Amino acid sequence: MIRTVIWFTYFWLYLLKTIPALRRVKKLKAEGKEEEASTRAHREAEIWAKSLVKLSGARIHVKGREHIPEDEPLLIVCNHQGNFDIPIILGHLGVNTGFISKEEVRRMPIIASWMEELGCVFMNRKDRRQSIKAILDGVKQLKSGHNLVIFPEGTRSKGGPVKRFKQGSFKLATKSGAAILPVTINGSYKIMEANGNLLKPADVTVTISKPIRDHQQQKNTDTVSIAEAVQSEIERTLGQPPLKNEPVQNGAD
Repeated sequence: MIRTVIWFTYFWLYLLKTIPALRRVKKLKAEGKEEEASTRAHREAEIWAKSLVKLSGARIHVKGREHIPEDEPLLIVCNHQGNFDIPIILGHLGVNTGFISKEEVRRMPIIASWMEELGCVFMNRKDRRQSIKAILDGVKQLKSGHNLVIFPEGTRSKGGPVKRFKQGSFKLATKSGAAILPVTINGSYKIMEANGNLLKPADVTVTISKPIRDHQQQKNTDTVSIAEAVQSEIERTLGQPPLKNEPVQNGAD
């Protein structure tokens, strides 16, 4: 309980402390120094994320860094076990990236502003037109050289089996031509969700698989087959049973 209270207090106090840095980033962007602004934003996010993970007591083990391609945009596809997945990715993957995020996060003070500077795209899953716009915005980000993370389960599995991936978000890859980088997170739910939302130290393994590029050579590759291939790779890494013959979800994220 004490660790949890300290962590949440730190979370919000640190956010308040970042306001001057956020203003500097926005000023740089307004001056047309977008690359410098982006670099500073991602550096601030990495420092904040690492401190959150460290304070939780979690120990992060990253495997497969050699599979991260250089000098090309990536659609990073992760399973979603818990709330700590995002700070783990921001702080420990070693790649500057934005996220496809649910629209509700846009209402969170300070956090939403930082996410905009990181190149995140907000998606309203209940509004089909807005979901399509979010996909197009994400494609634009990828084509401009920025990385994006998606959690195609659409919700946290909290340590259970990987939920069926929704195929819609894989249009980000087929329409942009970006390589897909499967990233498997194993154990993040043990930090919070497994303890009734109280924080406890845990070991978390992040495994980076080889990029998937089939859609780059075959322009008509179907998003259903891509979603199944990526999910199979993540399930294989987790040691979970292979996909069952169930229909792939059509949702956008």
